[in-house]
Amino acid sequence: MLKIRLSRAGRKHVPFYRIVVTEHSQAAKHGYLQILGHYNPITKEFVLDKETADKFVKNGAQYSDTLKKLIERNA
Repeated sequence: MLKIRLSRAGRKHVPFYRIVVTEHSQAAKHGYLQILGHYNPITKEFVLDKETADKFVKNGAQYSDTLKKLIERNA
């Protein structure tokens, strides 16, 4: 099953997250299928390619709980 979730990037104490599509059993940091956007919690910048994300969801992918909350907050 595919999951759409956050993958942490950035250096120590300066987090930055990529929104990635990955197999639920794999680590989000490696082996993701596609990058759909990014989220910067410091500046609150949230970018998501909604068309591509919807395409994955129609094919059975699911959002992580954290990403669902972020989408609701930034919609």
